[in-house]
This record gives sequence, structure tokens and C-alpha cells, in this order.
Amino acid sequence: MPRKFLNEYGERERVNDVFVLGEKQLRQNRNGNLYLQMRLADKSGSCNAMMWDADEKEGKQFRNGDYVSVEGLSQFYNGSMQIIVNSIELAEPGSVNEEDFVHVDREQIEKLVGQAKDLLNAMQNEHLVRLANSFLEDEAFMRKFTMAPAAIKNHHAYRGGLLDHVVQLMRLARKVAEDYDEIDDDLLVMGAFLHDVGKIDELTYQRDLGYSDEGQLIGHLVMGVSILERQIEKVSAPIDNYVFPYELALRLKHMIVSHHGRLEFGSPKVPMTLEAVALSYIDDLDAKIRNFKQLMDDDANDGPWTTYHPNLERKLFKGSE
Repeated sequence: MPRKFLNEYGERERVNDVFVLGEKQLRQNRNGNLYLQMRLADKSGSCNAMMWDADEKEGKQFRNGDYVSVEGLSQFYNGSMQIIVNSIELAEPGSVNEEDFVHVDREQIEKLVGQAKDLLNAMQNEHLVRLANSFLEDEAFMRKFTMAPAAIKNHHAYRGGLLDHVVQLMRLARKVAEDYDEIDDDLLVMGAFLHDVGKIDELTYQRDLGYSDEGQLIGHLVMGVSILERQIEKVSAPIDNYVFPYELALRLKHMIVSHHGRLEFGSPKVPMTLEAVALSYIDDLDAKIRNFKQLMDDDANDGPWTTYHPNLERKLFKGSE
């Protein structure tokens, strides 16, 4: 019998399947009783889950990233589906189908990598092509780059999500530059490729999604600059007396540290070049479109409107169809 994925559950349906455990917390309610709060995930998405009357043994029995067998009941709360867990235990190895937890499969990854290579190889700037090829030929880098998510929540929050997001931005970069002659199209494409590169080490993504210690303490903007500097040092080999242009490196670094657009959004610098401004806006566009679409798809309300989202300060109109 085929499994039922999280996005297929309705109100008050019996749940009995295997999920990836994440964000596990043993908490205490107002009466001092313990409960287990967690997120359960499969390839269709993730949802909040609660187990009431838990104990410390249950809290320590599982680790984030474990495959767990869950029995419980689905319910909707504030427009989102959650699971009230009656029992949870480590899944038997034979009960786990890895394909049930892969959002972007190997064939899709290879297709996206091919598109990224085509966009990078189409650049005319020989320095950027040389740098791009250094990244593409770095097996350790590409292994992380093709597996990392773009975020833990909100948009592209799945393994392979970073590559998906980056390729979309590179395509947008090329289209935007076609209509603005004053923008360096190669620089914008390369900036799109590199803007979130620090996330390969900021985030953890073997099974559940989370933050590394370095990611929590430093963040992907600073980490991205470090990754770029190491790759520039690699291509600036003394063998052929090649040195990567200083100002070109400076412009790329600025695009990485400023792409969040505003200081209050975590950018240490605001965009101060044409390419940095363009990158900030197309990055925000792709993130918002994906986020809004996911919120609409996940909304459990009947009718044309989603529930109110405090972080967005609005409801979203799904339409009457």
C-alpha cells in the first residue's frame, strides 16, 4: 500500500507512517507537565507535531535526523496541519524508503547542474569563466552545493533547494540584464551563482534541516566571502602568473554581503553597485514567490483566502476556483 504524504492529510485522519524528525524539543507546560514538540517531514513538506504527557526518556530517545515511526491524528490549527502524536519510535531500517524523503531527485539535480553550467559557460568575461570553472570542477564544493537547501523554512527548504534557487536567479539575471545595457550581465549571473554560497556550510542537511555551529555564529554572508576568497586564491596560481582582478573580486564580495538589501535584514552593507541592486531585488522576488506559493498550497482553510500570516501582516488570496 502506497504511503500517504503530509500534504495529503485532511482534518482528523489517522496517521501511521515514517517521517524524518527535526526541531525536537522537550518542553514544559504551565502545569509543569512535559510534552514533546517536533517537526515531522517527508518529501512533500513538513509540519509541527506534539506529543502530550511525554517524559525525559522519550525526549532523549530520538535525535534530529532520525527516521521515526509515528502513530497519531492530524488536525488543523491556525490554518496549518499538525499531528498529535500518540506513539513514536525509531523506524525499522526495512520500513524506510529513501525516495519518500527526496524533494529533488538525482535526475532533476543533474538537469539543474547542466543549466547552471550552460549559463556560466555563456559568459564572455574570461576571468569570471575561469573562476566559475574552478567552482564547477571542485568535487567537494559541488557535492555540498547540489545537496544544500536554500533555507530551513519559508522558501526552497529542501535538499537541492539551493541549486534550484540559484539556477532560477541566474536565469532571471540574464533576462534582466538583456533590458538594462548598463548592467554587466556576466557579473550579475556570477553574483547570482555565488550569492548564497555560504549556505553549503551554514546549514546542515543530511536528513533534517538545521544550522551548523559556524552557521549560527558567523552566518552565510561572511562565510560566502571566505569561500569566494579561497577559490580566487586557487585560480590565482603562480604557475602561469595569473592574478584574478582585484576590483572584480571586490564587486563579487560586495554582491554577496549586500544581497539581503537592507541592514535590518542582515546585510552588513546595502547594495552600492548596479549589479548588487539588481541581485538583491531578483533574490527577494524569487524567495517571496516561492514562499507565498508554499503558504497557499499548505493552507488548510476552505474558501478563497488563507489564514492571516502575522509575519507577512496579511492574508493571501488563493482564488475561488
